[in-house]
Amino acid sequence: MSIFKFFILVSLFSTLLLSYPNYSQAFKEKKLYPMGEKIYKKKCSDIDVKRYKSYEELSNALLAKKSCATLNKKYLEALALYLWEVKRVAGKHRHFTKLTVSKDEKCPVCGMLLYKYPSWISRIEYDDKNVSFDGIKDMMKYYFEHPKRIKHMLVQEYYTQQVIDAKKAYFVMWSDVYGPMGNELIAFKDEASAKRFYLDHKGKKILKFDDITPEDVYKLDE
Repeated sequence: MSIFKFFILVSLFSTLLLSYPNYSQAFKEKKLYPMGEKIYKKKCSDIDVKRYKSYEELSNALLAKKSCATLNKKYLEALALYLWEVKRVAGKHRHFTKLTVSKDEKCPVCGMLLYKYPSWISRIEYDDKNVSFDGIKDMMKYYFEHPKRIKHMLVQEYYTQQVIDAKKAYFVMWSDVYGPMGNELIAFKDEASAKRFYLDHKGKKILKFDDITPEDVYKLDE
């Protein structure tokens, strides 16, 4: 084999190795992120993820063994995904306590008992009261009618159930995942997670909070 062909093959292999892996978000949450975190703590020195401008640049640095021990492809991918999609965005979102409700608490929009659907609860915290809902769709309906004196708007990220600030979240519309009241806005803390869900669950639109209109919300009921 000529030297030229050898370098072509090496270049092709590196491109395939470092390309963004196409795993479902559920698989990453359950398998790859925990694996990557474990590898990072055991095999790596401290890595400033924010210095890298892309996933590929980060992967190249890991492949060059600048901060971690030698890793096979599977472990390298898990580590790179954990660093890029979890550690890199850590700190961008304030941590809120779990959203809980009493057994007699009802959604003010549809009247549904909230305790039956704990993974869909969302909440608006006003200066003088907290109002909980059975989903983001009903929360947004209430918000458009009562937009003043709000301290926080809280939603739960679909995969992790982490409570996040709605005004910093990304929302997928018209997916094949339904909430207690049918079509829903599904929340994610970052755009990458929203895009993965969008592809996995046949979503039709990704919106940030400020881009959501009353028309978008009420069309979900049609």
